[in-house]
Parts: sequence; C-alpha cells; structure tokens
Amino acid sequence: MKRVLISSLLFVFLASMILAGCQKTEKQVVYVYNWGEYISDGSEGSLNVNRAFEKRYGVKVVYDYYDNNEAMYAKIKGGGVSYDVIIPSDYMIERMIAEDLLQKIDFENMPNYKFIPEEFKNLPYDPKDEYSVPYAAGEVGLIYNTKMVEEEPTSWGALWDARYAKKILMINNPRDAFAIAQSYLGVDYNTTDKAEWQACAQKLKEQKPLVQAYVNDEVFNKMESGEAALAVYFAGDYVIMKENNPDLGMVFPKEGVNTFVDAACIPYNARNKDLAELYINFLLEPEIALANAEFICYASPHKAVVEDPEYSFYGNEYIYPDKEKLNLQIFENLPPETLKLLSDLWDDVKLFAAD
Repeated sequence: MKRVLISSLLFVFLASMILAGCQKTEKQVVYVYNWGEYISDGSEGSLNVNRAFEKRYGVKVVYDYYDNNEAMYAKIKGGGVSYDVIIPSDYMIERMIAEDLLQKIDFENMPNYKFIPEEFKNLPYDPKDEYSVPYAAGEVGLIYNTKMVEEEPTSWGALWDARYAKKILMINNPRDAFAIAQSYLGVDYNTTDKAEWQACAQKLKEQKPLVQAYVNDEVFNKMESGEAALAVYFAGDYVIMKENNPDLGMVFPKEGVNTFVDAACIPYNARNKDLAELYINFLLEPEIALANAEFICYASPHKAVVEDPEYSFYGNEYIYPDKEKLNLQIFENLPPETLKLLSDLWDDVKLFAAD
C-alpha cells in the first residue's frame, strides 16, 4: 500500500513538472499582429526591436502583419487564431471594446506608461485608459508628384480631376476612402445618415474611371517610381516616399483630414497576457520608442521622443503639423447598421471599379 502511495505521489509530481514545463514553454512566445512596415526591424542600420526584446527577456516574438484595421478585426473576431498584442486604430479599438474583443490592461505592469503625455490620455475611443497604450499618431494627406501635377492641390477635388486620369491612387480601405468623399462633400465622418453614406458612395463611383489602383503599401513603389501623380496616404509615409523621390509634395486639403491614434491592445483570447504587457511596456522604453519613431516616421505619443532635439523628425511640419490650422476629424465607432451599410457600399464601389 505504501509503495502504491509513493508511486502515485511520484506520478503526480512528474505530471505537475511536465505541465509546468509545458506552461513555461508556452509563455516563452509572444504573438504580435501589427501593420506592415510599422516597427523598427533592423533594416538600413535600424534597431531590430523584436530581436532586442528577445535578447533582453529570452522570449521569442512571432510577428505577423496586416494591411488595414478591417482585415485585422475579421481575423480576431473569427477566433481561429490568437495574438497577444495587436495595434488597431482608434475607431477600431472602440468597436473591439464594445464587442468584448479586448482585455483590460494591468497598468501595474506598465511602468513606462508614465511617458505617455496627457494629450494622448482619456481619448474618446478608450475614455478611461483601460484597454490601450498609444503607439503612433498622424494625419491623412494628399501626396502629389510636382512634375506631374500642374499646380499644388489644395482640395480633395484633385482626385476627381480628369487631367490625372489613371494617375490617381486611392487608399484601399473603406473608412479612409469614404472619409475622402465625406470631406469633399462636407459630410461628418461619423454620420449615421444613410443618404449621406450613399451620396459618398456615388461620389467614389464617379471617381472610378480616373483611378489607377486602390492601394495600401503598394503606394510606396508607385509614388516613388513616378508611376502615379496623386495618392491618398498617411503623412508619416509621405516623409519616407519623399526621401526616395524628391519630386513629391504633400498637402492637408482645406476640406479637412482624418487625425488618428494607433494603440497597442491585448485581444480577448491572448495566450500570454503577462508577456503582452511586458512587450507593450518594452515598446515604451525611450530608446525603443525613439527607434520606432525614427523608422516608421509617424508622430510619437511619447514624451522622451518628442522632446528630444536629436530626434530626426523633431518639429517636422508633416509629422507634427500645426493642428490649429487643420480641419481635423477623428473616426468613431459606428452603430452596427451603419457599419453594415458602409461594408455593403464599399463592396458596391469595388465591384463597380472592376467593371
């Protein structure tokens, strides 16, 4: 009987050790899902942030990327995969909070949160600062090739100018594309009026014959190579394009532009919340935040970065524009029926473009 008891205890001990070992192995991997070209990756002499994290903590980073918020949302919502860290935009964070797709962050594990300035706290998409940590910010602009465009554009109307037929690039996601038409027509970005959304869809359809392509990161090659005259994209990305093609210029059209914040969040089905918080806190290390700001060329919501006179983009007029001079709107989460309408109208727009 005693021998049986000892054997049983030994089995329980070994089983618990095996289980602990499995748990330890599982916790040595953090799964990150981010935008493309949106972290300092070691190229061109930059710091490889993920490798630096691995070296410091002995944790492997599995890193995937997406093209837009809607693609990321669909993957997380589907539940077929799980990530520990994602970096959505403001309106998508608000939506994911409403749908219980994000976990609250334990800010006791986030000592570097002290570097986030007040202007990036208590924002409408996360008013109590429970689910997100700001990562980058910026505005959408109109990029143009000075050798191909006859005069500096001041209006989104340039995107409907027949002189540039098949030389126009439109951004390939519904919220940003519709925002251009909304700006041009004087419609609020967050309207719930069905007729206003339909009017914007019609405006986008009118633009179709002039559009060369709907793009995301493909915009870099096309604008840098001189393949297109006009493009809708983010101001930080323009700075990168300008380095490779000095003929490019950018304006914030008079009708208004979207201003945004992208922030790190932890999905509802994250495998390792503790490692997620460790990773997010690491992103807030001053030298890491600076490396990312230098690499991605977006505005940094980090005190140590924006106050550093050695920062390459310190006071840059495109990355840090005078917002008092711009007509800015921020995206908010839309009601389910409006989101469905937006999705259906975008499908119509894209199908019409294929005709």
